[in-house]
Amino acid sequence: MMPTNLFFRCHRTMARAWLTAGIMATALILTQGPPVTAQHSPFTAAVMVNNRAVTYYEIEQRVLFLQLLNAPGNLEARAREALIDERLQLQAGLDMGVAATSEEIEQGLIEFAARANLESDEFVQVIESRGVSAETFRDFVTAGVTWRNVLRTRFGPRARVTEEEVDRALTLGGSVGGARVLLAEIVIPVMPTNQQEVRQRITGLSESLDGDIDGFSAAARRFSNASTAQAGGVIGWHSLSSLPQQLRAMVLTLGPGDVTDPVPLGPAIAIFQLRGFEEAGFVTPEVTAVEYATIPLNGGGVGNTLAEVQALRDAVDSCDDLYGARPDGFTRESLLIEDVPKDIAVELARLDEDEMSLSSVHQAGQARQVLMLCGRSTSLPEGGREEAREALFQQRLASYANGYLAELRAEAIITENE
Repeated sequence: MMPTNLFFRCHRTMARAWLTAGIMATALILTQGPPVTAQHSPFTAAVMVNNRAVTYYEIEQRVLFLQLLNAPGNLEARAREALIDERLQLQAGLDMGVAATSEEIEQGLIEFAARANLESDEFVQVIESRGVSAETFRDFVTAGVTWRNVLRTRFGPRARVTEEEVDRALTLGGSVGGARVLLAEIVIPVMPTNQQEVRQRITGLSESLDGDIDGFSAAARRFSNASTAQAGGVIGWHSLSSLPQQLRAMVLTLGPGDVTDPVPLGPAIAIFQLRGFEEAGFVTPEVTAVEYATIPLNGGGVGNTLAEVQALRDAVDSCDDLYGARPDGFTRESLLIEDVPKDIAVELARLDEDEMSLSSVHQAGQARQVLMLCGRSTSLPEGGREEAREALFQQRLASYANGYLAELRAEAIITENE
């Protein structure tokens, strides 16, 4: 059986697509946009890769698919490059005799659709309603599964993980007393009217601000819509384990000053910069669930909003106090950490128990709600040690994958039709 989140950790471009698939349900509602209009017959070759064609139709289909995944950046360029890579990956699988089997492909379809909390046939119905064919989805998964097989066959023995490395990974993923990170953020809202502009801007910022702390702070003050904007985007020190799982995995690969790839947060896209990292003693628990309250605001201008928030903070010391202060004006939820909406999870990661904060989701500069963290549950889930081992194995495979794919590209004959 294919491990969760497996295929596309092996390739940087596909890893971003895999990450955004986790919020597909939101992206399908928020994301709109026309497909690329080809200037040629759809089924003629846009690119030849070792005498294998990538057609204009395939590129157009992949662009539509990436739009549904709310992927950032120049989608046509990303689609073209990804399809070139997949031709090379599929050929490598054939040459090594490890091409994806029918059973592996079906399992891959099921697991990818599950990231959107859908059955595979339901997922196909959704994408077909937005113009993406079932065959496009199948081809995408087939290439990913085949590439996984190639990497496991070629590099599996070299990527094995020791017990000491698992211990260190658990230490870094620990909660109280474990690793802490200091992050800064830039959060930009996405609307149907500005999605392409936002994708291009956030991707450009991710690339241009990598390693530039002063530049990141200036850009946060200028572009970010989060409450941290005036502080240069600085979130503050927080337990690594309190971050959403996908963001935590990205942060673990960063050095000070490094910037993440764009991270979709429902109605916004964000980038994060690592400012500091502290590692304490060996601990294994991780945050598995959170309880929090969502308190809608009445609005009425910035001054009224701030006054309402301050009055609320003065009136309550804990979530239990909300029953007296706002008996009909809040919602309290207890959710597994993976079920918390990503934008809310990022905001909750900043809070201590019974601390209140403006949500990171704003509209026209106005906060729409306040969040209050009621508590966190921590434990090492059953199978947690093996999950850590598998994650390290996949990270190691990814490093081999990038180099091997570069070799395949260097040896290939790639001709583009302008």
